[in-house]
Amino acid sequence: MSSARPTVPVISSTAVFKEDIFKNKVLFCTGGGSGICKVMTEAVMRHGAQATIVGRNAERLEQAAKELSAATGRTCLAAPADVRQPKALHAAVQKTIDAFGRIDFVICGAAGNFLAPISGLSENAFRTVIEIDALGTYNTIKATLPHVRATRGAYVHVSATLHWRATPWQAHVSAAKAAVDATSAVLAVEEGPHGVRSNVLAPGPIGNTEGMRRLSPATKGGAADVWPTPLGRMGDAQDVANAAVWLFSDAANMVSGQRFAVDGASEHVRGIALPYPQSVLDPASMKDLFKGKL
Repeated sequence: MSSARPTVPVISSTAVFKEDIFKNKVLFCTGGGSGICKVMTEAVMRHGAQATIVGRNAERLEQAAKELSAATGRTCLAAPADVRQPKALHAAVQKTIDAFGRIDFVICGAAGNFLAPISGLSENAFRTVIEIDALGTYNTIKATLPHVRATRGAYVHVSATLHWRATPWQAHVSAAKAAVDATSAVLAVEEGPHGVRSNVLAPGPIGNTEGMRRLSPATKGGAADVWPTPLGRMGDAQDVANAAVWLFSDAANMVSGQRFAVDGASEHVRGIALPYPQSVLDPASMKDLFKGKL
């Protein structure tokens, strides 16, 4: 008998949802110039929405906006801004309103991550991740909320599963993402009476992403050996995009204040990825395992 097991295929959102479910809608996405958030933006645009993407790298952002517009046949604006700077975010929001007249959906996806034990993590490095992830999310909410209230729209916050269980060398990100989760829940309660929904998506091991390149040990077998999933494959950015499309759609109009792992149930079987306790007793010995990442 073969020991091979079937794997769950990656499904394009366009094959599941109607193409025009977001017709005349507008998405505002921080971190949309690359990675998972870019894929999420494309998925929402493919279903009818126009979009604005926000990021610090103006050149990369402009290129991403052109690619998204070409791929979907809809307009994607690039609005360079640092989510740590409220004035810059308000300017990006105003650019969106000037162009499209509304904001229906917001993806709070700007984030930063790197590997470091607490003993080797500077105060400035910890603060920087908190500022990008937690304060950046709050700044994005503050800048967009009046417009999302007006359309009775929805927020999706990109978080993680790292802080659901203690993950060594990830104190900074764990603290920041826990704050994102808590902020989303309060937003859902406070703004629900105004018709606004807020939910969290927590990607697990997603292949071919900057996060996995940073967090995966340089082993012969690669990240799949470190984070096996019960469904038999690494996640794909499209899996996260599909979840976002659902959360923004009318099919989820009674779903708010929740957090969803997109991880193939891997959180239920996840161990400690770093050699333990060696990684905390002798951090220097890990440098060869994470070449170029420390």
